[in-house]
Amino acid sequence: MIHPQMEKILPLVEKPGRYVGGEYNSVVKPNREDLVSFAFCFPDVYEVGMSHLGLRILYDVINVRDDACCERAFAPWTDMEAQMRENQIPLCTLESATPLCQFDLVGFTLQYEMSYTNILNMLELGGIALLAAQRGENDPFVLCGGPCAYNGEPLADFVDFFTIGDGEESTNDILDCMKRCKAENLTRAQTLEALSRIPGIYVPSYYTCQYAQDGTLQAMETEKEVPAQIMKRSVETLEDAHFPARMIVPYLEVVHDRISLEIMRGCTRGCRFCQAGMLYRPIRERSVETLCRQAQEQIESSGYEEVSLSSLSSGDYSKLGQLIEQLKQGPCGGQTSLSLPSLRLDAYGAEFMDSLEGGRKAGLTLAPEAGTQRLRDIINKNVTEKDLEESVGHAFGAGWNRVKLYFMIGLPGEIDEDILGIAELARKVKRMYYAQPKEARRRPLELQVSASNFVPKPHTPFQWAAQDTLEELLRKQKLLREALKSSGANFSWHDGKTSLLEAVFAKGDRRLGAVLLRAFQLGCRMDGWRDVFSYEKWERAFTDCGISMDFYAHRPAGAEEKFPWEIITCGVTRAYLRKEYEKALRVELTPDCRQQCNGCGLMKECGRTKWCE
Repeated sequence: MIHPQMEKILPLVEKPGRYVGGEYNSVVKPNREDLVSFAFCFPDVYEVGMSHLGLRILYDVINVRDDACCERAFAPWTDMEAQMRENQIPLCTLESATPLCQFDLVGFTLQYEMSYTNILNMLELGGIALLAAQRGENDPFVLCGGPCAYNGEPLADFVDFFTIGDGEESTNDILDCMKRCKAENLTRAQTLEALSRIPGIYVPSYYTCQYAQDGTLQAMETEKEVPAQIMKRSVETLEDAHFPARMIVPYLEVVHDRISLEIMRGCTRGCRFCQAGMLYRPIRERSVETLCRQAQEQIESSGYEEVSLSSLSSGDYSKLGQLIEQLKQGPCGGQTSLSLPSLRLDAYGAEFMDSLEGGRKAGLTLAPEAGTQRLRDIINKNVTEKDLEESVGHAFGAGWNRVKLYFMIGLPGEIDEDILGIAELARKVKRMYYAQPKEARRRPLELQVSASNFVPKPHTPFQWAAQDTLEELLRKQKLLREALKSSGANFSWHDGKTSLLEAVFAKGDRRLGAVLLRAFQLGCRMDGWRDVFSYEKWERAFTDCGISMDFYAHRPAGAEEKFPWEIITCGVTRAYLRKEYEKALRVELTPDCRQQCNGCGLMKECGRTKWCE
């Protein structure tokens, strides 16, 4: 269903299918006063948002209830935004063309710091006051969840509350609370106080920040009876966690246009740069039987012909070979194919490659992360060059000719030899491919090298580290580009200016709210898209607010410095993270948690020792 005025502007915009709704398996419920209404807002374009598994899960969690409804809204592209503003059309949901301001709850998922201006844009287009303090009794509650909610401080002025951790359980608690509050006709303040009593809910307006003379955080204080620290919510087992039997089938091709099966949650590897590896602990797996059933349900209800096995490290799933074989013999037999995300080098053994042989070989993606063993040890990658050789050798033997290698530049402790090591690894892969017999390499090698820029993230051992300056990142990118010329690899890299802003907001505090608002007023939105991003506008916003980007991104933190995000805990202790940072400085490894418990603190914090056994 679309807004009546939308029909006349759809022919004027790129990809009108983004805005029409009515997709197969979408849910439209009758408008009832007793329903708790939830607008799930993804702060990016439709193609990106509809690829997000969390949206699909929570959409179904809410809509299976008789007393609640969930509808979707996505950030309009710049051409659509211009038409909406010119024609005074509010941002509405796809299911019922209802403006965002008419919902009880308006929720955003925070997947990427560069989407923050899109949140402000969607609120304004939806008729909702940007500042939480300016919302009245009839306005929706604005909430945010997702990985960036673990440091939501830059958004604190705009958000009524954050939900921390796995959403399958907390979402139902929020809906139950809203239902009671509506029935009792509680005020906005009373409802927010009731919501704050739900485990995993953080209400930033209940806390005030005090800063030291050097600009660092001194304390977070509160006059309310609220927790001194908010503990994340975690589902104990994925076997019982909600997973939709039916998925919405988009009208147009989306980024991940396939069925996505979440085979496990969490990771035990302990890479020191990886925020997700810390946030989503402990590791929890779904059984092969459950995954095969879910795959069959999704195939039958959607018509998709590709199934992707999704997790942080799919090669670590304990029964991966058995799962692949049963999927190939059952749901993924015939016309349905299997795809796999980027996996660790040591996940590709001969047995694993043999199980994939005969399937569609669209390309092999490996993530060495660093060009030398010394730097891989600093980041605790726990893979070797021999692992790369074995993985690539098995792949070439099984018929792959397309290889993509992911690296990061600007990692703590990096020197130029580490950058040059990336080029040498690429040349080694090329030599290995052309060393095969001619009959085994019927097609030329397609080698892709991708280098992202290191961004220090909260709740990781590298939260104390500084990011390289923009000038240094550009120098290293040029060095690598020159070194790769003889490798035959196609090289892609991330924009350093975007990475700088990502670091600023990843490690930012509430003072950045003023910068964010000013950048939005200057016209910033869709900042994750290169053809729209304007670094000059962001520079002006920081200048206008008298705030330095260097303070957040390029300043190493002191050992005892307090961080704004420590109001939230993911269960991993600060002491453990600091110990890991110091081990990185000494180039020492920490083994996989499945080999031994390394004392991250999760068992004590969660009180569920069987998670970490």
